Amino acid sequence: MDRLRTSDINDMDSAKIRSVVCKDESPSQHDARELYFDLLNAKPEQTTLAQSRRFLSRQLTSVTGVPADLPADVNDLAHWMSANTAAVGKQYRQYLDERQNGGARRYFPGKGHALYFLNAVAPTKLVDGAWLYGVTSQWRDSRYSELIRIYLEELGDGEPEQNHVVMYKKLLAVHDCQQWEALDEPYFMQGAIQLSLAQHAREYLPEVIGFNLGYEQLPLHLLICAYELNELGIDPYYFTLHVTIDNAASGHAARAVKSVTDAMPVAGGQDEFYQRIRNGYQLNSLGLGTNEIIAGFDLKQEMLGILAAKASVGAALHSDYCRVAGKTVTQWLSSPGQIPDFVGALERIGWIRRHTHPENSRFWNLIVGEKAPMFGVFNAYEKQVIHDWIAGESLPESLRGNSRVVPRRIQPCSSRLRADRSGGDFDADALMLKERLASVVDPNIVMDLLVPWLSPTRHHTAVGLMATRMFSKRMGA
Repeated sequence: MDRLRTSDINDMDSAKIRSVVCKDESPSQHDARELYFDLLNAKPEQTTLAQSRRFLSRQLTSVTGVPADLPADVNDLAHWMSANTAAVGKQYRQYLDERQNGGARRYFPGKGHALYFLNAVAPTKLVDGAWLYGVTSQWRDSRYSELIRIYLEELGDGEPEQNHVVMYKKLLAVHDCQQWEALDEPYFMQGAIQLSLAQHAREYLPEVIGFNLGYEQLPLHLLICAYELNELGIDPYYFTLHVTIDNAASGHAARAVKSVTDAMPVAGGQDEFYQRIRNGYQLNSLGLGTNEIIAGFDLKQEMLGILAAKASVGAALHSDYCRVAGKTVTQWLSSPGQIPDFVGALERIGWIRRHTHPENSRFWNLIVGEKAPMFGVFNAYEKQVIHDWIAGESLPESLRGNSRVVPRRIQPCSSRLRADRSGGDFDADALMLKERLASVVDPNIVMDLLVPWLSPTRHHTAVGLMATRMFSKRMGA
């Protein structure tokens, strides 16, 4: 499931919702970022659970009454979904025509911008599918089967190469995009909502169903991101996978619609239930949308921020023999506020030659290469941003996935990660779980014992993957 799915069609409604939320915030509000990390504890504190419930209630209050683009009649959902898919397909064909006729990339002029995006959406991608965890305990009830099946597929049915969180972690590691934990609060809003829904699914079932319905619609930005990431030499598989599994014919989108009809009450209260589904659907519009994140990137400011972060560490590590514009490097780096002027000085003396290949700049050669004086100071993402800023207007020619910034190689996961080898603390949880399950005769109890290991915190670990395989196999039996 590909969040930051603020629909390209619903930008106006999203803006309305965000304005309401901003007015609702107060200094005492438990912020989304703190709540996000608190909920990622294996066993969240009771105070955290209470805070998450209040947080979720506030977000639902903020979207209540905001018009949704869902059909008025629940029986029209399947047609609505198909129409949305067709509209997105038409828009994507127009995009491809533009590109084939020489048009520039719409989202990512350079690789640094694309890597910034991967980092910025990480808080949401790393809890992909979390909102559905709460329904796994209802595995006995066939009305939940579609939702559980969607969740298990998000978890790759326990196979590491198909587990969405494992995949995204690997993508971040390959490109050294490890700065996401320091992002500001708005980037954590969607993740906090999803983790809160995971904890309170029994109370907010219609909202979970509605949120899932919105998440499973195919957005235009997903298709464009995958296309442009591939152009820039970034593996788009995480994104293209969502295009295929979320299809409207037999994939998650179709199952999301069926889950609505499966859960709809038959003895009255349908209107209220559907309204709550609408409210849950609208939760998708909170926080920062994909288009907002992409548009919010400023290459120069990102580059200056990277240099300022390094300045506090490197200020005392430079010799004083080299002076730039009358100051030693140590003096320049003594205050992060001087970084813009320092960079300007480097340009004036020719150490940075903008709008040419970075290899023509002495500064670039100081940071790249095994014998470079500053080798290892900047990670792959940071070097890519610096590279792109120096290249400037030459970027379209100099950077089509072929820059000198080489991402780290990460060995692919084993297809099983069985975690049943003996010895070692990494195996302890898996061995204890297997021993406990071996002593249980009742298959129903086995399923209940597996459920906690499918949580957003655990499912992507070795023991969580093992538990998911066991749970999935029994669900399909």
